[in-house]
Amino acid sequence: MSTDHSSHGGTELADAVEELYATGQTDYSIDPVVLVDTQGKPIGRIEDGDSVIFCCRRGEREIQLTEAFADQELDKFPRVKFSHLPFVILTLYHDKFKDLPVAFAPTKINDTLGDILSHLNLRQLHISESEKFSHVTFFFNGGNNQPFQGEKDIRIPSPKGIPFEQIPELSLNQVDEQLIQSIQEGYDFIVSNFANGDVIGHTRNREAKINCAQLLDAHLGRVIAAASSVDYTVMVTADHGNLEALFTPDGNHHVSHTSNPVPFLIISPGLNSSARLSPGKLADIAPTILSILGISQPTAMTGSSLLSGDQLIRSKRVLLIILDGWGIGNNDESNPIYLAQTPVWDNLIKQYPYTYLDASGDAVGLKEGKAGNSEAGHMNIGAGRVVLQDDVRLDLAMRDGSFYTNEIFLQLIEDVKQHHSRLHLISLLSEKSSHGSIDYPLALLQMAKAHALTDVYIHIIFDGRSTEPGSVPALLGKLEQKIDAIGIGKIVTGMGRGIALDRDGNYKKTQIAYDALVYGIGKKHSVNWK
Repeated sequence: MSTDHSSHGGTELADAVEELYATGQTDYSIDPVVLVDTQGKPIGRIEDGDSVIFCCRRGEREIQLTEAFADQELDKFPRVKFSHLPFVILTLYHDKFKDLPVAFAPTKINDTLGDILSHLNLRQLHISESEKFSHVTFFFNGGNNQPFQGEKDIRIPSPKGIPFEQIPELSLNQVDEQLIQSIQEGYDFIVSNFANGDVIGHTRNREAKINCAQLLDAHLGRVIAAASSVDYTVMVTADHGNLEALFTPDGNHHVSHTSNPVPFLIISPGLNSSARLSPGKLADIAPTILSILGISQPTAMTGSSLLSGDQLIRSKRVLLIILDGWGIGNNDESNPIYLAQTPVWDNLIKQYPYTYLDASGDAVGLKEGKAGNSEAGHMNIGAGRVVLQDDVRLDLAMRDGSFYTNEIFLQLIEDVKQHHSRLHLISLLSEKSSHGSIDYPLALLQMAKAHALTDVYIHIIFDGRSTEPGSVPALLGKLEQKIDAIGIGKIVTGMGRGIALDRDGNYKKTQIAYDALVYGIGKKHSVNWK
């Protein structure tokens, strides 16, 4: 179809998305849409000599698409051999990109739990299925991509090619088996993420969510029994909420993270519910682990042990199980965990010390009131302190003006001017995702206009997780108005986050995204811009 009026691309792209909705496509998995001129030629492709800013900031989901443009050795699919394509990333989400221009370089987090245990020559195991593997490794270790001395990492592949709501167990059975085997090997510390609660919590399937809680309960019982039989102290917690909510306040399906607190309990030989745990935050878990292991807490670790008063627990080995997305919800029909049959969980919280932890907002270094996420959660747990998250850092930079004087951005703008080329912004269409915000490309458009750039193209990634289902056209309408107020910029591409931001090594999806951005391959939607 063709749209015959002047705009910045948001209206046209919204029309194309409405057509795809009619065929059954959803925001998360929408196939690439490419705007073309009246002769059918794709508009605003990334070409040699241009410059790119990848306006996402979280990490594990951004790696494959970044590799496609920045890793000359990548051999997963055919790519253009660009001779000059400056590619800026907002934050350093993997060490392999340390030589790229990074607009907001990270602050190194030292004296994390893994770091301390390594220096004491203690053996540790980090294990999860691939959906959450980076969380128990990169994020848990404070942004360190390499395992510490004495650390073993085990990655169990998550299922592929099947809608997750059809398999709420995911790969938990394999994680469970490997974890029980590893427990027998006597690691001093083990951390494991059970991914199901978050992954299934993002779906709209009520029965899958209830079944997920029941499956988690059964596997939790098996693992705790195995660990307790060889005198491990077991801690069970979560990184943020999600699974505990079926509906939003206006009655829609709830498919995103919550700001609810999360549980924390300790199972240890000779310990019962009379022992007391203080309420706290995720940053208090690492100090609690060190206390139980009899290890002094470093000054950089500013969290506090959750063991109340003179309560003393000592153990040679600790297992930490993170139930991803298992928040504290209402005890009613709105909560899949409450609706599920969870005899193991019900018995644990009656029999052992139990408390709530804050896992959202400023308690984990996010903006006040913002829902928690897996990255902030695992980073705070492993660091033993509140770690200021990238969204806060970038928001502060926009407020104090330093965003607009950032040397990396200014150098890129100068490069565009010198080469008489175009600037491309790849951005998530969301106002609150942990992967990014539409505020970033809007701020960059303001910079581009202030420096007299004229050709700026925006490539949109539809969210489908932190946004309401079916909200893309409305969000594009809001973005269109804001771009129009600035006066420059054309939205020329759109595609689902499940394609553009694959994190499971499915480079076929990455190739689809790359081919759309570079070659203009995708659903064509004609425009007649004045």
